Amino acid sequence: MSAPALRRTDIAMTQEQIEATLARGFAGRLATVGADGYPYCVPMLYIWADHQLFLHGTSARGHLRANVEHEARACFELDEPGEVFDYGRFECDSGLAYCSVILFGRISVADDVAIRQRFCERLMEKYGKPDSIRPKNFFPRLDAITVYAMHVERMTGKQRLLPELSEQWPAKDRTRTPDARP
Repeated sequence: MSAPALRRTDIAMTQEQIEATLARGFAGRLATVGADGYPYCVPMLYIWADHQLFLHGTSARGHLRANVEHEARACFELDEPGEVFDYGRFECDSGLAYCSVILFGRISVADDVAIRQRFCERLMEKYGKPDSIRPKNFFPRLDAITVYAMHVERMTGKQRLLPELSEQWPAKDRTRTPDARP
């Protein structure tokens, strides 16, 4: 897979940081391309397991399923916003602490009932209520969902940590246009 190099190497995440973000993340956005050439981006819950991304939707054929059947290449984005901070004298001299991960790969329908079962088990481990008294690992509507598996070919991650107060304005002035006057 050819790709431009990560431009902001100064804020690049390590492989371990990327994996930790994927493990704890809540939801992300899956982007696919349709037969008409238009991108389609949809927010989705997900499971990160065995170096693959697993997602699900209805078994009814819709926009996502049509795109996946048309073109296997896909992209998944996950972000975690942090605090806004000031680095200079002007309102526009503001930054945001954050981390973001982008996965590139090929997505397909996981038809195997054992994969769908395991996906649902992991989904409930991640998103379910741990003190629930409902029966565990019983999913009578497995045939009503489609599970997608994304085989990741490349992943990138960036993060900007919240600077210490001693590195924020007014303690330190990093105004990008120091000669500007309001």
